[in-house]
Amino acid sequence: MLSDQVESTSVFRHLPFMGVIRVNVQAMEVGFRMGDPDWINLGQGQPEVGEMDGAPPRPQQIILAPEDHAYGPVEGVDELREAVAAHYNRLFRQDHASQYAADNVAISAGGRLALSRCGAALDNVRLGYFTPDYTAYEDLMTTFHRLDPTLIELSAEDGFRIDPEELDERIGRDNIGALLTSNPCNPTGMIIQGDELSAWVRMARTRSCTLLMDEFYSHYNYTPGATGPVSSAAFVEEVDRDPVVIFDGLTKCFRYPGWRVGWVVGPRSIIREMTAAGSFLDGGPSRPIQRAAVDILEPGRADQETNAVRTTFADKQRITLSRLSEMGVEFPGNPQGTFYAFGSVRNLPEPLNTGEGFMNEAFKHQVLTVPGEYFDVNPNRLRPGPSPLTNFVRFSFGPPKQQLEIGLDRLAKMVVASR
Repeated sequence: MLSDQVESTSVFRHLPFMGVIRVNVQAMEVGFRMGDPDWINLGQGQPEVGEMDGAPPRPQQIILAPEDHAYGPVEGVDELREAVAAHYNRLFRQDHASQYAADNVAISAGGRLALSRCGAALDNVRLGYFTPDYTAYEDLMTTFHRLDPTLIELSAEDGFRIDPEELDERIGRDNIGALLTSNPCNPTGMIIQGDELSAWVRMARTRSCTLLMDEFYSHYNYTPGATGPVSSAAFVEEVDRDPVVIFDGLTKCFRYPGWRVGWVVGPRSIIREMTAAGSFLDGGPSRPIQRAAVDILEPGRADQETNAVRTTFADKQRITLSRLSEMGVEFPGNPQGTFYAFGSVRNLPEPLNTGEGFMNEAFKHQVLTVPGEYFDVNPNRLRPGPSPLTNFVRFSFGPPKQQLEIGLDRLAKMVVASR
């Protein structure tokens, strides 16, 4: 009786699980367990984390210094902030007079926490966002009530892209003060780069619209002829004036998701406000992990790792797109980044022709996938009706190649058996 009363008068709101975690929870109801070798996770949001051909060895230990047992700076230790600034200047700003410094960088315990600091620091603003895009943006815009979310929908017919001139017009017409997006995009794999990305940064400068660029997949660039990463940092003119804020870290491109090392790069004034937000949200990242991260960003080691990542994952993307296309999955546009394939299953037999149906049937074959509608960012669930992404699935080629191929084999058998 008492327990029922406590439950019925709880002061806590109901929170749904988001994205990949939501899939994991549902899969656990039918027998999935993390690390179970009998299951193949083609829904995972992390890259393979073991040894990789061409990559430097994975660290085996971290040495603690006496000061590591004390609180560290909320904005991160100076050594890592300097290393991150140097990383961006080396890769993207060698021909620019304006250079990033440690004061242009804040370290956080992962990317989502960096985004939370940003949400807490933003004032009343109309925030433009796209769909499909990263699932965590939805609750970010729901939690921080000063934000006025404004949808810019991307259609499959347009390859989940928007022309820079159309975007510029929307920013002006809707009085959008900040724009949040992932680039390369999770889940679609589309990349804004070159002249197109330059136009975005120029638009931000002339419209005084702050770009919040989630670049966690920056090195997963398989564009023909590409030899390196993509970043809006390459087109910033003045690092302390241009309204461009970049989020990245060791999680995806360097394959250290368990380290929880993220960073924000932007104008000093914005870094200061986000650090103030961190002073009450989280208090600052782990000191020993930050010191270890400095070695990961040593130029020779960093380039060896990210070059190996591009080579290995480009091959896995080719395999994934080819095998899924043979099954009848369709891929709008020309995905060139991330480690995801975002495909339409509309022409597959029922129940495989929806993301939810495909996921539930794949569970029976011990494979995880993510329904596309989970990436239909819809703050406060205000947009009614079925999602335009109902017939899409996000497939991850994050697992090692052998596991990936086993998972694709199982999905192929499932599709054949349904016909």
